[in-house]
Amino acid sequence: MATALTEAETGLPADPGPGPAPSRRLLGPVGLFLFIGVLGFLVVLPLVRLQSAAFAGGGQGYRVAFGGAPAVKIIWTTVGLALGSLVVAMVLGTMLAWVATRMPPRYRMLRTLPILPIVIPAIANVIGWAFLLSPRPGYLNVLLRRLPWWSHLESGPVDVYSLPWIVIITGFGLTAFVYLFVSTGLQNIGQEHIEAARVAGSSPTEIFFRVVLPLLRPSLVYGGGVALLLGLGQFTAPLLLGTNSGTEVITTAMFRSVSESPVDYGAAAAYGSPLLLFGLAVVVVQKLALGDQSRFVTHGGKAFRSVGGTSKTAVAVMIGYTLVATVLPLAALCVVALSKFWSGTIGPSVLTLANFRTVLNEPRIVDAVVMSVGASIAAVAIVLPIGFVAACLLLRMRRFRWAHALLDYIVALPLGIPAVVFGAGFLLTYTSPPLILYGSRWVIILVYVTLMLPFATRMLMSGMIALGGGYVEASRVSGAGPVATDARIVLPLLRTSLGGAAALMFVLLTHEFSASMLVRAPTTQVMGTVLFDYWGNGSYPTVAAIALVMTIVTAGGVVAAMAAGGGTGVFEKL
Repeated sequence: MATALTEAETGLPADPGPGPAPSRRLLGPVGLFLFIGVLGFLVVLPLVRLQSAAFAGGGQGYRVAFGGAPAVKIIWTTVGLALGSLVVAMVLGTMLAWVATRMPPRYRMLRTLPILPIVIPAIANVIGWAFLLSPRPGYLNVLLRRLPWWSHLESGPVDVYSLPWIVIITGFGLTAFVYLFVSTGLQNIGQEHIEAARVAGSSPTEIFFRVVLPLLRPSLVYGGGVALLLGLGQFTAPLLLGTNSGTEVITTAMFRSVSESPVDYGAAAAYGSPLLLFGLAVVVVQKLALGDQSRFVTHGGKAFRSVGGTSKTAVAVMIGYTLVATVLPLAALCVVALSKFWSGTIGPSVLTLANFRTVLNEPRIVDAVVMSVGASIAAVAIVLPIGFVAACLLLRMRRFRWAHALLDYIVALPLGIPAVVFGAGFLLTYTSPPLILYGSRWVIILVYVTLMLPFATRMLMSGMIALGGGYVEASRVSGAGPVATDARIVLPLLRTSLGGAAALMFVLLTHEFSASMLVRAPTTQVMGTVLFDYWGNGSYPTVAAIALVMTIVTAGGVVAAMAAGGGTGVFEKL
């Protein structure tokens, strides 16, 4: 029998066997660089085109945007709106998270109430507040004027179009994000710290301020950073409410530059530059504020329990906040949608279903609903596999460290830059060669994919980390390759994470308004943009009906994703 000679016997290197062909060895790096290049084209190119337009003509865009006194006012208003809404969100979000820990066991389901504003479209919520607090016909103002000390007024006493109320309404919308971060942080605080403080004689109030709040520092810093970035990029409330009072922020100035004649893309691009700088500054401040995060690791043998036990007052606070922040605006939308016209009075004689018939029969509105749902589903279908590949590369890539860092940065970029900036960038990129997509649904789908890339990647990364490496290693030992392992093992086990990501992205995309306003065309309207057109025309009952349809469509998408992704596990990811 012939035997193979060893390396020692021949003096030559052992035959490596068939091994991978050169083309197969190159497939990994080439595929990696191609993938990063495609994402860079999708995410980075619009920002590059935006800055190119701002610097064109020797920086003409910057001279137009920031060459006068109004620019200073716009920047200060933007910063004031962001900081004011941040304070509102931090106070309310932290308070609600603390209150949620004191809920009696049978009322624990109420802890999901503060995150309902994430599911309700922001544009619907803002319009609901307009119906409540407009100076003359606002329903709450009409009730307030019946009180003795305001009975002499013909309008007010609240003006929803003023900057303070824009700040408050924006803060309500950001509270849900802070609540999610702080609630997670509270669950990670070990009970041993609370018991030690109690034994030392501290009161519940002292324990909260001296023990709990310091240990929540990472959650507060990260949640506050996210809320500040969202506040700096606010577009919906300033556009819908600030126009009447002359309140203008950076995002609305960008929109004005590309929507009024003559169109000035350079000025719009220049207005977006401070938002990029603000986003970078917030990230740096987060890193400096947290420092060594190991100081905040507090896991112990016992889970966190609130000081002082449970309280029915906590139930009242949770329900009261939900009534004010969520139920009242929705109720106002329902009343106006069922009315022949918007006035300060409510009665059976003015109720009608004609507005919903208009929404269901008007081709322009129906096309916008179909476009919004279709573009959202298409974007989710595209971004999920992209996010899965990106998550796999970020978790498994050991070579090309610089490529790993570059991919991580590109994926995270849309999370720190306001959507309106990407909208302006896509408008500039896809209205000129080599790809002219303006006026087609593809430009909306591409901007949606870009905005959702970090959500898909991060949620799938979290799911893959939770799975651990045991299943993958067992599959590889059994002879399965990477593709077979992912298809047969990893993806089925990620069903809940996939469903949660799909639900979250569908919610965010059916709500999407700011980027859509920049890239829309007369033939490519989505629900938010067509609602804005009717708002500008003064068709308020139709506006309310469209807003309710948006809410119903979003809720339906969440339910469908929950059913496909494994029930309540999906909802927990929201």
